[in-house]
Amino acid sequence: PSPPTPSDTNQLANLPCCAMSAPSKEDEEEAPSMSLKDITEENDYRAIPQVKFIEDIGKFSKSFKPPASAELLIGAFSELFAKYKNLESRLAQKRLTYQEKIPEIEKSLSLVRFLKTKKDKDETLVTRYNLADTIYSKAEVDCASGIVHLWLGANVMLEYTYDEAIDFLSSKQESAKSELEQVVKDLTFTRNQIITSEVNMSRIYNWDVRTKRANKVVQL
Repeated sequence: PSPPTPSDTNQLANLPCCAMSAPSKEDEEEAPSMSLKDITEENDYRAIPQVKFIEDIGKFSKSFKPPASAELLIGAFSELFAKYKNLESRLAQKRLTYQEKIPEIEKSLSLVRFLKTKKDKDETLVTRYNLADTIYSKAEVDCASGIVHLWLGANVMLEYTYDEAIDFLSSKQESAKSELEQVVKDLTFTRNQIITSEVNMSRIYNWDVRTKRANKVVQL
């Protein structure tokens, strides 16, 4: 797993103009053109679009020719919201993966350092290993060889000296912690975009209700 890249977030780059319900032919002819750029800021954050906060909804609606309807605006933000939620789910899974991975690396690193200490002191290690379910046997490990095998996953195991294993695991630990930190930042940013999208949709809906009420009063 790795932090978001442009390929991870390209699903946010192709936002079509959409509405909450299927438009008629007349609506399609009159509907303004709307793209992702219209509802996001110019500067992205690590390939994640930053949603615009619409301060003046009436002015924003009239910036399109013809003016964008509330249904069209809500539909656009709703689709962007759904894509942010999908990205949030994948980032949360990455965070969980790193949170499980880092303790495993630290445990392995601690064990290799312990074996190296035994070797430096010219001592053997007495331990227990699993023969079968609920059956363990005592074993004496000769640390003088200075060799350890690391399980890398995907049915791959490699032989390292103690020093090589410590260097390798230390680099993996540092990399995993750095990537976890970045994933947390990405996740926080994405959740902020989700909140802003929800606020925009709510404000557009309320603006539409107020506008329709005002129009009815004028007609009366």
